[in-house]
Amino acid sequence: MAAARARVLGARWLQKTARSVLPLGARTAFHMTKDMLPGPYPKTPKERAAAAKKYNMRVEDYEPYPDDGMGYGDYPKLPDRSQHERDPWYDWDHSDLRLNWGEPIHWDLDMYIRNRVDTSPTPVSWDIMRKQLFGFVAFMIFMFWVGETFPSYQPVGPKQYPYNNLYLERGGDPSKEPEPVIHYEI
Repeated sequence: MAAARARVLGARWLQKTARSVLPLGARTAFHMTKDMLPGPYPKTPKERAAAAKKYNMRVEDYEPYPDDGMGYGDYPKLPDRSQHERDPWYDWDHSDLRLNWGEPIHWDLDMYIRNRVDTSPTPVSWDIMRKQLFGFVAFMIFMFWVGETFPSYQPVGPKQYPYNNLYLERGGDPSKEPEPVIHYEI
């Protein structure tokens, strides 16, 4: 009885010690520290200046998201521009994302990375692109209609069969000799 009680207490002690020594898996999976998370929404100019310094921005350039309860806090509202618009020949610290170390990242970075939305201005206006697309589609529909209405086929000769034009297989009289067929070779 005492041995069973000692085993139970030993198992409880081991579980308690393991919990305090080993962190839980959910905690270690979270990659952002407390310093990286947005703080409370800045209400005074002093708090605003501290938040701008936290995100390595000038106070004039710093503008937080509106305090609408979405949890943005003091995170800066960056312009909605994709990374296509950033200089590709600049020596970025992280060249794939075109970011430097310590630079604030857009809240919707996953939407504005280079293999997603491109917000850069197009060289041709949307009106001209639409006219070109619909003009091409209308031209192709017209050409398909012409092809269906006036078909043209390559001229071909009669079908040639081997072994005397398959005389017996095609219903010829076995008692008669088939006519000799001249096959042309290329």
